[in-house]
Amino acid sequence: MKLLSNKTLMILLVLISGYGYIAGCTHKGDLLLPVPTSTGIIITRGVNFHLPGNMTAGDSSQWKLDKAHSSVLWSTNYVGAAGLLTGRFNQFGIHEVISAKMIYYAATGQALKDTSWAFYENDPSKSYLNGYVQINTSNTGEPGRDTGCNIGTLGTIKVIPGTQNLSDSNLAKIKSTKIEFDPLSNDYFVTFNLTWKGKLTAPLTKSIVGRLKYIPKAYVSNYAVFGLQLKFQLNCRDFGIASTSVSDKIDIECNMNFNNK
Repeated sequence: MKLLSNKTLMILLVLISGYGYIAGCTHKGDLLLPVPTSTGIIITRGVNFHLPGNMTAGDSSQWKLDKAHSSVLWSTNYVGAAGLLTGRFNQFGIHEVISAKMIYYAATGQALKDTSWAFYENDPSKSYLNGYVQINTSNTGEPGRDTGCNIGTLGTIKVIPGTQNLSDSNLAKIKSTKIEFDPLSNDYFVTFNLTWKGKLTAPLTKSIVGRLKYIPKAYVSNYAVFGLQLKFQLNCRDFGIASTSVSDKIDIECNMNFNNK
């Protein structure tokens, strides 16, 4: 009788331990794989719109590019290595540079007003974006490269102090042709023409699609700010860049911050 009791007790202990293990594992699985409450995509868009006007200082209805806190960055794979080559363009702007304006300017700051844009958060058909970079202001942080091999590789000339070089051999520019909603996020798709001479005999225009992100309006002290971030990729071989140091694809990121001071 005593032997039977001991066996019964052992069986009960094993069953209780097994139940505790199973319950513990089930609980652990629930934490790692929670049951989703919704499979829908939540997209929220406000009704903000932003226009540059004439960029009159003190007029809070006119938005100005805060160039000091903006940037145009580039990156590409270094061929034959795992790392990236990266840099930025020191001189850029948001202006539609037509042929008549593609000249040298005796200026150290913005030669043209940053007024060639408009953004409507809830109606992208009204939005547009035009801009440019000065190729010879590519800045990798290595002066020997920036004023040396990069100049020849990119088909331009060195910076001339006291001037802004907006000639066709030193200009890469974009002009949007369509901006539309991304149906799967709060972002936008931008179709635009990229025009650049590179190492070609004449500027070439390619149609590219990029992604635009809107950073909504917020207030800082006694003024407001907002941001636009455009990302896209180009194939530098299309523009005659044959350097074996860089890969075909160049990633571009334009971070544009605005204020209404």
